[in-house]
Amino acid sequence: EGSKWGHWVAGPWRSNEGITALSQSLQPLWKLPFRAFRTDARKIHTAPARTTFLLRPLPILLATGGGYAGYRQYEKYRERELEKLGLEIPPKLAGHWEVALYKSVPTRLLSRAWGRLNQVELPHWLRRPVYSLYIWTFGVNMKEAAVEDLHHYRNLSEFFRRKLKPQARPVCGLHSVISPSDGRILNFGQVKNCEVEQVKGVTYSLESFLGPRTYTEDLPFPPAASCDSFKNQLVTREGNELYHCVIYLAPGDYHCFHSPTDWTVSHRRHFPGSLMSVNPGMARWIKELFCHNERVVLTGDWKHGFFSLTAVGATNVGSIRIYFDRDLHTNSPRHSKGSYNDFSFVTHTNREGVPMRKGEHLGEFNLGSTIVLIFEAPKDFNFQLKTGQKIRFGEALGSL
Repeated sequence: EGSKWGHWVAGPWRSNEGITALSQSLQPLWKLPFRAFRTDARKIHTAPARTTFLLRPLPILLATGGGYAGYRQYEKYRERELEKLGLEIPPKLAGHWEVALYKSVPTRLLSRAWGRLNQVELPHWLRRPVYSLYIWTFGVNMKEAAVEDLHHYRNLSEFFRRKLKPQARPVCGLHSVISPSDGRILNFGQVKNCEVEQVKGVTYSLESFLGPRTYTEDLPFPPAASCDSFKNQLVTREGNELYHCVIYLAPGDYHCFHSPTDWTVSHRRHFPGSLMSVNPGMARWIKELFCHNERVVLTGDWKHGFFSLTAVGATNVGSIRIYFDRDLHTNSPRHSKGSYNDFSFVTHTNREGVPMRKGEHLGEFNLGSTIVLIFEAPKDFNFQLKTGQKIRFGEALGSL
């Protein structure tokens, strides 16, 4: 009893009456509910444990996406500021997970829905406000249009594919290769090491872009076994080099494209694929962007050998039309990604293919996109261009 415990129990609680009194005083506390108790200030409720771990996906998705978009905008702002100071900025490429995440967006489905929306006929009173907003947003010059009256265009599709006045785009006759469309020059030059630059410092594989050479193209040699041999197959004449030019069509540009030179189209290859944006910012961010996207490759010959024109699809631009190819159907659900479909214009009755004259109508996009020219020419071929410059259909790209 000399211990602390002994001293404590020696008090009034040691008797039976004390124990009974203590039990009676504690009894009201045991009757309180587990999830609620009262203080003098307020009543407090505790939530079930499982609700504290309940995740709400929409707010998390919005917060994550908003944060990422804000980060990307900050990166672009910083790059613009560095460019103003004259500093060269190395391209910062997207990671594999970023490309995979972007490709998981159903852009093909969205583009088909956009195409259906474009076909909806607008009420007569609504046409001018809708088209005027588009003209103001993208800087469209309607004075060049064959029909300037906005009420003439029944739907957005007709407005996008408007024709120009004959004198609006004179075709340069002094140079051998002209621009097939309005747009902006993203890159140009010689093809080196089977890698083509989509923008400065960001490349894509020549063979992945055009696809393998096969017997169906009536070639006297087997498919290429290496990068160099593939490039050599395209260069058919000794002393020639392979050249390329990338033209980006913005949403406000003239959407039709024309033949860039006198040539004969012998083959078409259609690559179903993604429909990611192809604006210059994306071209600097995603390596081999043009190889991921849906595209139509036209190949043939001109006076100096191999010549090709590729129309690359983009978001809301799943529709690529070639006027002389009625069998072509782009952004169709029956076509799966990762494949390609070949069609030869050389038949038993037509041994040459489809002849095209320089400046002749060739095809059209439903909205802005990209055109890539890859062709062989003698070593003294010179481009009359600057990277980033605006160009219009009919103006010179280069000549010998």
